Formats: sequence, structure tokens, C-alpha cells
Amino acid sequence: MTKIMIDAGHGPDTAGKRSPDGALREFSFNSAVADLVKQYLIEEGVTVIFAHKEQEDVPLAARTKLANNMKVDAFVSIHANAFGGDWNNANGIETFIYPTASKESYALAALIQNSLVSACNRTDRGVKKADYAVLRDTRMPAVLLECGFMTNREEALLLMKKTYRIQCAKAIAFAITAWIYRGKK
Repeated sequence: MTKIMIDAGHGPDTAGKRSPDGALREFSFNSAVADLVKQYLIEEGVTVIFAHKEQEDVPLAARTKLANNMKVDAFVSIHANAFGGDWNNANGIETFIYPTASKESYALAALIQNSLVSACNRTDRGVKKADYAVLRDTRMPAVLLECGFMTNREEALLLMKKTYRIQCAKAIAFAITAWIYRGKK
């Protein structure tokens, strides 16, 4: 049975993780999408474990330790992006992997990136490399997704909409399922 760890990035009280007007907190988007992804993956027979908790900020080290100890097959961290602290024109979707990530991480990242861009009809910012703790400290394929910018007025409105959250979740779950079953025909 395939085990996937879903991480709603940050936490409910992480400072600064919100839209410039304060109307959107990043964790509210991240956790709503994580809940939906879990629901869709369970329907496909995938075991889903959360790295986050609804009522507290779980330290990054605790998230990666849990993933490593549970020997999950992949780690997927869901986020909403920001560029600075004021409204601006930065927009689109991007997916990150560790600079020396495995081919499996890249394959998962590419599937998720393509699926999100296609489903959500947003700018494709591509698969990028970054030295983020959840990518560096996990011992399985790991990706970090940025589903739109909280500092872009248009995308901030989308990130608050249930329909957009469902689009994102379906795209992520579809890509994870495709990654799981890609070689098992």
C-alpha cells in the first residue's frame, strides 16, 4: 500500500503568511487543499498521513522526522506563494525540489506542476530547485508546491475560493496517483 505524506505548509499562527490585506491566511488555503487531496487519494486506495496539525505550528524538523520514520513513499508540501509584503504582479504556479533531488522527485514535481497549470489555467513558473528543509531533510521523493500568489490581487481572490481549492486538490491528487501508478501497468 502506497503511503503519501501531505503537508499543509506552515501553521495556523505562522507570522506573516497572509495576503497584504490580511483577508487570506496561507494555512487556511493549504489545509483546505490538503484535506481535499487526502479525500481524493483515499478514494484511490492511497494511505495519506498529514505532517501538519490544525491547531498548532508543527516544526519543520518534526514534519520531516515523521515522514522519515513512517517511511512514506512521497512527501508533498502544499503552499500559497508571496512576493514581498505588498500587492504586486507576481503570479503563477511553481513546484520545488531539492537541488540534488532524485529522478523520482523530479518526475513527481513535473507531474504535479503540469497538472496544476492545466487544471487551474495559471502561469507556468516551472519546476525549480531550492534548499528548503522539507525537501532537504526527507529521505523520499519530496516536492513543495506554490499554488498562486497571496500578494497578487487576482490570485489571492482565487486562493480564497472553494472552486479553486477543489481544482488544485484534484490536480494534485491526479498527479500523485499518476506518479504512483506510472510504471505498474
